[in-house]
Amino acid sequence: MALTELVPLPGGTFRMGSDAHYAEEAPQHERQVAPFAIERHPVTNSQFAEFVSATGYVTTAERPLDPVEFADVPESDRAPGSLVFTPTDGPVDLRDWRQWWRWVPGADWRHPFGPGSGLEDRADHPVVHVAFADATAYAEWAGRRLPTEAEWEYAARGGLDGAEFAWGDERTPGGVVLANTWQGSFPYRNEGWGGTSPVGAYPPNGFGLVDVIGNVWEWTSDPFTPRHVPPGAASVDRGERADLLAGAAPSRALHVTKGGSHLCAPEYCRRYRPAARSSQAEDSSTTHLGFRCAADVTG
Repeated sequence: MALTELVPLPGGTFRMGSDAHYAEEAPQHERQVAPFAIERHPVTNSQFAEFVSATGYVTTAERPLDPVEFADVPESDRAPGSLVFTPTDGPVDLRDWRQWWRWVPGADWRHPFGPGSGLEDRADHPVVHVAFADATAYAEWAGRRLPTEAEWEYAARGGLDGAEFAWGDERTPGGVVLANTWQGSFPYRNEGWGGTSPVGAYPPNGFGLVDVIGNVWEWTSDPFTPRHVPPGAASVDRGERADLLAGAAPSRALHVTKGGSHLCAPEYCRRYRPAARSSQAEDSSTTHLGFRCAADVTG
């Protein structure tokens, strides 16, 4: 198996979250994580292809919607597919995400933009269109797991406790772009990659990890809460928050994703920071959602 190199981290105490940005990042608080290891970069298309070849796994986006859970959806609309970002022709109301997202039948990890698209020249790009179950299945096959939110944020900070970004306090120090985020006017003009970039196209953080900011959002194992749960109020270090999901339909349960993506732009989504977090339903899959694995450290 051509798995990503694991980078062992010592763990420790750091300031998690932020009181200066979006409400769900608050309150900033002290958090402690045990030693662990995390993959140097997100799982790539070639690595995910090896997993599928070895197991015959079929991703969520490749299966039709459950007719019981989605009884109100017409049968013709329950075909396999996923959400695909589509630039607009010009400025639009940024409060309406439906202006630039399309449900595309036949879009999946092999066909990121729908039927007719493929992975040519994208072997080393992060795999996308992976739902929570897909990421978890890969991690189990690899003998690893998804990182917790606290582990992910600790790793993304690269030892810069409290810094605004993974590299310091300036978004583009000296005018240098240090992550694959939207460069231009969202959602119609992008002077950057215009999509995912090969892993490692930008410099690593202080722990030697790449793409912790931008490129693709990354799944964590933690259920999402509207605000941080202070330590002591729940078992927060390993994502054990089942009580917070009481009553939620399993496939619609929300999990935390971290890191932002190539679609993050100052005027729309300022979530290209370690403290930033977003919620995703477990069955969500899009052109800007991927993952990386973690592992326990023994001995």
